[in-house]
Amino acid sequence: MKDLFDKIYKDKGPLGKWAAQAEGYFVFPKLEGPISNRMKFQGKDVITWSVNDYLGLANNAEVRKVDADAAAQYGSAYPMGARMMSGHTSLHEQLQDELAAFVQKEAAYLLNFGYQGMVSTVDALVAKDDIIVYDVDAHACIIDGVRLHMGKRFTYKHNDIESIEKNLQRATKLAEQTGGGILLISEGVFGMRGEQGRLKEIVALKEKYNFRLFVDDAHGFGTLGATGAGAGEEQGVQDGIDVYFATFAKSMASTGAFIAADQEIIDYLKYNLRSQMFAKSLQMQLVVGALKRLDMLRTMPELREKLWENVNALQNGLKDRGFDIGTTQSCVTPVYLKGSIPEAMALVKDLRENHGIFCSIVVYPVIPKGLILLRLIPTASHTLQDVEETLDAFSAIRERLENGTYKRLSAGVQASMEA
Repeated sequence: MKDLFDKIYKDKGPLGKWAAQAEGYFVFPKLEGPISNRMKFQGKDVITWSVNDYLGLANNAEVRKVDADAAAQYGSAYPMGARMMSGHTSLHEQLQDELAAFVQKEAAYLLNFGYQGMVSTVDALVAKDDIIVYDVDAHACIIDGVRLHMGKRFTYKHNDIESIEKNLQRATKLAEQTGGGILLISEGVFGMRGEQGRLKEIVALKEKYNFRLFVDDAHGFGTLGATGAGAGEEQGVQDGIDVYFATFAKSMASTGAFIAADQEIIDYLKYNLRSQMFAKSLQMQLVVGALKRLDMLRTMPELREKLWENVNALQNGLKDRGFDIGTTQSCVTPVYLKGSIPEAMALVKDLRENHGIFCSIVVYPVIPKGLILLRLIPTASHTLQDVEETLDAFSAIRERLENGTYKRLSAGVQASMEA
């Protein structure tokens, strides 16, 4: 019989094996200073492209005052208990009503955390006879929710309508045998590539297949659509989304999330979401702060306009310089380069130390071997000067990658890993 921990001692995992070289710098880095377009990393000023503060609300003076006043009035504990027992307030209800109206749904329900809420919502929506159909590139929170499902599930090729239809056909045949229903899950915006989910085409498939659509719009909420209501509004199919999900962790620069749907669906979920039924209520400071942030989303379109000015400047500038930014249709700006993991480490260190640019790095196993993805998140806080400095820095690091400089610099790291 093995010790349970034997596998941990022998295999740290595809990312964990790099911990000695990466931790504290490439992973688990410590950004310091007020959340903004420029922060500090290891004592140096850097242009920050890795904070999902799309509308620049995290360090907004009005927002911070509301947060501080709410903390002074309510403390960090109120209300105590789960909402079903003792943690429900009129302000929770007000926020839900305003969120529902903003995303054009009958009703909404607050969630304590986006990840936790997504997992629990998937679990509550399906029973063992039901079938889930979901995108192979779905976020980890969706995948973990699907893992709880005791019935069948099918993945379709990323954003591939032909594959979606094929899997709906498989699911329909199976559902006819089990007597269950079908839940299709997509993202409004896929956070790694920046592509919008093909919601318009998916909704059109409802004319041929009987399924319900659940959309995770974490990156679309507040950034896409005429009013900021998200990817469904952007594509003109908000009504076709049966259950809409978004988090406060991005455009709202806070903690929490919500789901929105027809009133009867929300009434059901309120009484069946285990993560909310048995967890402490979202604290009042966060509720009051979310009300303020939502009001700013509704009444200050200039925030979204400034965001998109920066997005367009960055993405067009990268394309003009010949960079591959994939097929992004959102603020998320991926830059694809070719190289090994050690080369990626050398490249990112150069970006941070010598060019003052801090962005996220993504390598295998998240993306295929031999690729380096530098992920940039433009916000309303950035300036056109930030964009120009970043474009110049990216041109410089690409030259060093292509002429073998990073390969030579990384040779020692590679050798130590293979030893």
